[in-house]
Amino acid sequence: MTAHEYLNQVYYLNRKIKYDLASLEELRELSCSIGSPSWGEKVEGSRNFEAPFVRALEKIWEKEAKINEELARLNALKDEIQAVIEQVPDVDERFVLLYRYIQNLTWDEIALELHLSVSSVRRFYKSGLTHVVVPA
Repeated sequence: MTAHEYLNQVYYLNRKIKYDLASLEELRELSCSIGSPSWGEKVEGSRNFEAPFVRALEKIWEKEAKINEELARLNALKDEIQAVIEQVPDVDERFVLLYRYIQNLTWDEIALELHLSVSSVRRFYKSGLTHVVVPA
């Protein structure tokens, strides 16, 4: 695994959590909606006495538990990656990597934050990646 791939894990996990949060919101909206009545003849072998929203609530609870696990994993991963970045000897390289991978800032945002040009930020980034030691 390259340094970029290792450090980029935070970004991908963060995107996954955002997607899961959006699907959780959809489930919540569905759990509050009212289904339309079926006027056709129903022929069933067994009758379901469970309220229709109960299954939606179960799905919500499962999704919330999954998101909480992912958030815990994200926090642990951020701590691990931050510790790896802290080992980079140059301070400017370290800050560029922290802003890029921990805070997910764009090149322009990092340049504004550090009062540097975008080209300097990219130079520090490339140099910093060479100093990152990926744990085995």
